[in-house]
Amino acid sequence: MTQFYPSDQYGFASLLSDAERQALLRLRAVLDEHVRPVVNEYWERGEFPEQIIAPLVGLNLMEPAEVLAAGEKVRGLFGGFRNFELARVDASVATFYNAQSGLFRTTVQLGGSAAQVAELEPGIRSFAYKGVFALTEPDHGSDIAGGLETSAKFTPDDDGGHWTINGAKRWIGGAAQADVLAVFARDAQDGKVKCFLVPTDAPGVTLSKIGRKASLRIMQNADVGLVDVKVPSTARLENINSFADVAACLRNMRSDVAWIAAGQAAGVYEAALTYVTERQQFGKPLASFQLIQEKLATMLSNVTAALAIVVRLTEQQDQGSYADENSAMAKMFTARMLRQTAALGREICGGNGIVLDFDVARFHADAEAIYSYEGTDEINALILGRAITGIGAFR
Repeated sequence: MTQFYPSDQYGFASLLSDAERQALLRLRAVLDEHVRPVVNEYWERGEFPEQIIAPLVGLNLMEPAEVLAAGEKVRGLFGGFRNFELARVDASVATFYNAQSGLFRTTVQLGGSAAQVAELEPGIRSFAYKGVFALTEPDHGSDIAGGLETSAKFTPDDDGGHWTINGAKRWIGGAAQADVLAVFARDAQDGKVKCFLVPTDAPGVTLSKIGRKASLRIMQNADVGLVDVKVPSTARLENINSFADVAACLRNMRSDVAWIAAGQAAGVYEAALTYVTERQQFGKPLASFQLIQEKLATMLSNVTAALAIVVRLTEQQDQGSYADENSAMAKMFTARMLRQTAALGREICGGNGIVLDFDVARFHADAEAIYSYEGTDEINALILGRAITGIGAFR
């Protein structure tokens, strides 16, 4: 079989079915036609290209037609390669899509009651009901489990009661494009963390774009203010009743981000390889020099190792085996591999490695955000360290 990705040295994509690969080829065609030509321009402007949303949404890749027609289940492995395909073009676009297909969908599927999931799932799959994950706060990131300050107070009434939410959230990607925010807040009565679907246009909700970013500039992150925001009791996701339930969502989400990191590493490797093949110095291609080939070999090895870890993790999860330490290790390792790979790609492109024209500069900058979000390197290392030793080194 022809290699599906030039950066997939061990052929992990061969684990996909023909139907899954056909669905990914549809995605690739849309990315090549609608996304690749505009990403550098919009990255520089710090704006999201709204015109790419309809073509991406129209692919229906949460329930791809090819897979369903083949009588196959939509596997986590397909979802992983979908993130990989998106991320090898642009991290912001992958993050935008995953905010709906991964973070928000996972929150509803794991946090909602059977009735809530049945009601919301069709709209989530079609993007008719758009949501984002709102956990991080201005003063609480890594310590959010114990530090979460956003509060929710329940008040009984004749309509079944309502909740009043007060607080603030930060770094909420895609909030301005969403219909609802999945807001995590601490119940004023029992002190437990719960989750509420808060309309972005509800009275008391304010959204402010975070500007001056040096990474993921296409992705529109927001500061969210919540002042006496009232939602009905039905807006609470019934199966999130503690931070342990939130952690169950996070262990799923980290595997999504690990796939994005692997895809970004593939993207920068492929962009750098194209550059050094075409760029002439001393009368011959840069690719002919020993030091360049050594760096390319390291980059490709990093992509291969990252793919190996996310593929195996996803196979385990498809079989129903989930562990915090496994998803934490995958996110930690793939983000490290991405960071090194992006640095090498920028390096071998020389001065052209810091301009957007050759893509590596964008990959290099965006790698820094991926290294930090969905659990910093240190936090993921400590989750793994706790599993190794049986001793928690952080609260």
